[in-house]
Amino acid sequence: MERLTDLPNIGPKLAENLEKAGIKTPDRLRELGVEEVFLRIRAQADAAACLHQLEALAGAAEGVHKRLLSPERKAELKA
Repeated sequence: MERLTDLPNIGPKLAENLEKAGIKTPDRLRELGVEEVFLRIRAQADAAACLHQLEALAGAAEGVHKRLLSPERKAELKA
């Protein structure tokens, strides 16, 4: 079974925030969608979660480092 920390960009702190928000598997992250998961993190784990965490989640869901997200995707996330 794949763990959250097996995904790119997901270190111990972000994995902890995900678990506090009820996200325990990579499949659940992908199922709910990055934006929904980020909102849950802000509401339930870390009210100060920032764009960097959102980009990290997006990269993790796509299986790439966040710096490899397209400029369009980064703009979409920022909006």
